[in-house]
Amino acid sequence: MSIGSHEALDRFAHTLADAAGAAILPWYRALPAVDDKGSALGFDPVTAADRAGERAIRDLIQANHPEHGIIGEEFGRLNADAEHVWVIDPIDGTKSFIAGQPVWGTLIARLHHGRAVFGLNDQPYLKERYWGDGSRAFGSRENQVFPLSTRRCADLGQASVWVSSSIARDPACHAAVEHLARNVRMLVYGGDCFSLPMLAAGHIDIAIGWGGFEIYDIAAHIPIVTGAGGVVTALDGTDPLHADGMIALGDPTLLPATLDRLRWPERVQRKV
Repeated sequence: MSIGSHEALDRFAHTLADAAGAAILPWYRALPAVDDKGSALGFDPVTAADRAGERAIRDLIQANHPEHGIIGEEFGRLNADAEHVWVIDPIDGTKSFIAGQPVWGTLIARLHHGRAVFGLNDQPYLKERYWGDGSRAFGSRENQVFPLSTRRCADLGQASVWVSSSIARDPACHAAVEHLARNVRMLVYGGDCFSLPMLAAGHIDIAIGWGGFEIYDIAAHIPIVTGAGGVVTALDGTDPLHADGMIALGDPTLLPATLDRLRWPERVQRKV
């Protein structure tokens, strides 16, 4: 496939995000009914907004690229062995969504032969969008586009760290992160998917997530963060795409020190 066709598909991802945002926004702060999908980690909410957003994306893909595969959080897998596969999380941060907090986003990734080659994170309420292809990354606010670049921070003691709040529900994982907290400048819990574009934009240095992760929680972040100059790994420093958690770093030189200070229980380092 030619470079030009890849560029066309990357543009198509923005069309998908526009459609998802139009489907989701009418439900935001409108107190939608909430169902509990249930998981080992407790309350796992889904709303009509999640389903409407994913359906809007899937309908466009199937209408324009029926040969492509789809992996979505709400409606599962379709032709997942295709050359091009779209990975969709219509609302990453549904708990924040139903609480009226704006730190949720629509995640859209494109895999080419199983590798994440494009990622997009859209927050339609704030009119902010972030995207990257592994070599470059950009953001837009009110339709004004700007390049993304992580900040250099070679000293762990000067690092600002954001951690998914789900980690606090597991005592052993919480202890691992609190050990890291004693070695960094600042550690904050929360932020959902919004912490990753903030890292790509140079506002924070490390973002850590764990707890029931699937490919649609991770895939879109990889090309954005790496395109901005950072790195994304699994919790043990290996390939993150199919892992149960991730560490993103704005300055890749921080990875050895970060892994050394984190003392994860062995059971969380890789999916079984």
